[in-house]
Amino acid sequence: MSVYEKIGGEQAVNAAVDIFYRKVLADDTISHFFDTVDMARQHAKQKAFLTMVFGGPNAYTGKDMREAHKHMNLTDAHFNAVAGHLQSTLEELAVPTEFIEEILGIALSVKDDVLNR
Repeated sequence: MSVYEKIGGEQAVNAAVDIFYRKVLADDTISHFFDTVDMARQHAKQKAFLTMVFGGPNAYTGKDMREAHKHMNLTDAHFNAVAGHLQSTLEELAVPTEFIEEILGIALSVKDDVLNR
């Protein structure tokens, strides 16, 4: 069974993305990255991306992680803030710890690409 199925499929991903971006946009250390972003479009892209990486239906048509973040000059602190918001979102949604660890492992697997290392 995929992570997507384990956490509750589309409904769970939609709820997680909505809560996640509320947290991200409230965080002064990273919210500025989204000042000029169409957040409705960003939500849709993130939902499609997470659905794909969690093993659900693949409707993601966006850039790969390296290309999407290429000119952002992101640091470990930025990545860690985002990962922390992802973790707290999943905890808020009562996702079991073993699935949270699996999801954070997926996030960590793209860290070097996101940070363009």
